[in-house]
Parts: sequence; C-alpha cells; structure tokens
Amino acid sequence: MRYRSLLAAVILLVILAGVLLGQRRIRQVFREDENEMLVLPSDAAEKTEFVWARLRYPSLRASGMWAMRGSWTVDYPKADRTFLQGLRRLTRMHAKAMEQVVDLVSDDIYNYPFVYVVEPGHWDLPEAQAKKLREYIDRGGFLMTDDFHGTFEWSVFTDSLNRGFPDRTVEDLADDDPIFHVLYDLSDRFQVPGIVNYPFDKTHEYDGFEARWRAIRDDRGRIVMAICHNMDLGDAWEWADHPQYPEKYASLAYRVAINNIIYAMTH
Repeated sequence: MRYRSLLAAVILLVILAGVLLGQRRIRQVFREDENEMLVLPSDAAEKTEFVWARLRYPSLRASGMWAMRGSWTVDYPKADRTFLQGLRRLTRMHAKAMEQVVDLVSDDIYNYPFVYVVEPGHWDLPEAQAKKLREYIDRGGFLMTDDFHGTFEWSVFTDSLNRGFPDRTVEDLADDDPIFHVLYDLSDRFQVPGIVNYPFDKTHEYDGFEARWRAIRDDRGRIVMAICHNMDLGDAWEWADHPQYPEKYASLAYRVAINNIIYAMTH
C-alpha cells in the first residue's frame, strides 16, 4: 500500500513537472519573437485616413515583465502592428502602419476617433482622467477594451469607469446587435485565449470562464465603448502568424476588432 502511494506521488510529480516545463517552453518560444517588430515600418510617416490609437494610463498594479513599463504596454507594439497589417490586407481602409500612443492628460486624444485599451483590469484613472475619457466619448470617440479577466479585474475596471460614467449602464450585447454584423457575421463567437493557456485546453484566466461581450451606449443608442471581457484578442493578433497559435482564435480576434472599427467610423 505504501509502495502504491509512493508510486502515485512520483507519477503526479512527473506530470506536474511536464506541465511546468511545457509552459516554460511555450513562453520561451513566444518571447523569442517579442521584440521582432520594434523597427518602425517603412511607411510609418504616411498620412492616412485611420490611425490606431493605444491608451496610456496609470496602472493600479503591474507585475512580471510589465512592472516597469505599466500594464498599458502589454503586447505593445507587436500586437498593434500585426493587427494593422491584417486590417490593411482585409479591408480597403487606408490605415497607418503603426500605432499612436495617446493619453488622457492631453487634448491630442480628441484627434483619434478610435482608441484601444489593454488590461483595463489594472488601470487606475484619477478623477480628472476619467472625466476626460467621458468628454472624449461625448465628443464622438469610441473605446475598445481588451484582455482583462474575472471578477476582481472587472471590479477594478468599473471602479475607474464609474468616476467618469456614473450615469451609464454596462449591458451584455445580444447576438443580433449591428456591431457583430457590420462587416463580418460574428454570430458564432467564442473565448479567445492568451498564448500560455490554449495548449492546456484552458481558454480562461482566473474565474473568467466565459467570454463577455459588453458595451456602453450614448443617449442615441450608439455603442461608444466595446468591452471585451474574459478574452485576450491582443495575444491573438500578436501571434497570428505563429505556427503554434491556432488560426481560429486569430481569425475571430481580427474580425471582432475590424467590426468595432467600422462600426465606430460609420455610426
């Protein structure tokens, strides 16, 4: 009996070691390409009709490799530039080949009708910045959020959001909402995982077991904030061309963002 217990313990340790080694190898494989796209595109200075803007914000907390840079830099800039390559290939939109970082402490944000924010489950907007975000939205801007997971990060997100949007309600979007059909038909949506989770049949992080497609609307019913909760679209763009990342996740991530952009530009 003691021998069987010892054998079972050894087998369990071997399995755990294999899982940890696999995760380490996966992280290493992807991190080898982390700085691949830091060189500016040759047409970076071209004047275009659309510029992808990424929001820089104060972080509540950051850990790991993002501790010094802040959570707003997650997947930056590779995810942005890989996505923009796809946007230029898949649509006729005249889009700039690189991203533009914007802040809520500058009026320059008003020059960009579409702004992307990553990891808002770690943002900590001072009241002045939260009100500036509200002003940006009220002037016709559109915000897309991505890559935050579970109940804790949701509470952090809404804490800052409520400083600028106390009178707005977050709603779950119906499958027939126009934002899911403005270009691509996105009736069949699913959770898009980060790079570390998918090889282990795990698409969620923390207690964010189901993808949530949510939004805030203005007084006219127009969606002004597309909230992609419990998913990691940025990872899917960043590693879209990598042979170890499944095409179905990258494809959905591109289509979601493209629909959001076209909706924002036409509504």
